[in-house]
Amino acid sequence: MTAFALAFSLLAASPAVEIVGEAELFAPGIASTGHSDIRLTISPDGRTALWFSRDRPGGPGGYDIWIARREGNEWAPATPVSFNSPGRDFDPAFSRDGRFVYFCSDRRGGIGKDDLYRVAVTAKGFGTPENLGPQVNSAANEYAPMLSPDGRRLLFSSDRPGGAGRHDLYIAQAKARGFAAAAPLPGAINTPADEFDASFLADSRTLVFARAPSMKDDRVDLFAATSHGGRYGAGMILPLAVNDPVKDSYGPMLDWSAPDRLTFSSQRGGAQSMELYRITYRLVSTKVSGGRHGR
Repeated sequence: MTAFALAFSLLAASPAVEIVGEAELFAPGIASTGHSDIRLTISPDGRTALWFSRDRPGGPGGYDIWIARREGNEWAPATPVSFNSPGRDFDPAFSRDGRFVYFCSDRRGGIGKDDLYRVAVTAKGFGTPENLGPQVNSAANEYAPMLSPDGRRLLFSSDRPGGAGRHDLYIAQAKARGFAAAAPLPGAINTPADEFDASFLADSRTLVFARAPSMKDDRVDLFAATSHGGRYGAGMILPLAVNDPVKDSYGPMLDWSAPDRLTFSSQRGGAQSMELYRITYRLVSTKVSGGRHGR
């Protein structure tokens, strides 16, 4: 098969993201509280939820990760996790096997500004956080780590030099004892804008990610992109069931307890702050005919 024919066949059978139904507010009053609640991650058994808040009182640092456990059909009151620091702790993400939580922190002893860490999940709670090291972290900021469903790649964003613009999406291949040196995701997905807060979907190929010309100054929307031959296109914006026409939407994460479900954060419906949502998605094949195709 020629290189062109291979590329065309991959494109013709490529999965695309279809959003199903409406977004459901997650655990109102417990996780979605009126404070700024972001990046919900749910354990594979569906019994533990983690997220972070920028302004919820009760934690040691202000930016803190929170935990709620499911008791029967209800979520118990949330508490700060044991591995929070006096600094910024945010962007938690369970691994698919539930053995680790990946997260960001600017705690003492790091390599740069906000670094990536992981902490083991134990029978009593959590172990001691470990920095992911200089192959992953830089002197700049690293955000939103996620280990792919197949366990082979660590996905995150960084504003380090060498990218296409501001924050860009990076990937680091897993090794026996850590990760190989990170590199920007190949293809057209990284642009002069901010690309950040990315999550793999269940096929380990399709991403949902946040993009804005400037994450600090402009509205943030969620996009989806699928790799073809290891390269990602620029992506397509997701519909209004996910993106709000006025306010931000970001912090997507695959729900490990229901891999056809996506979690995300949004300030929608007149809410005064970011809240946590879940929504169902489908990966569908897109058929194409000959001719030119967009990115």
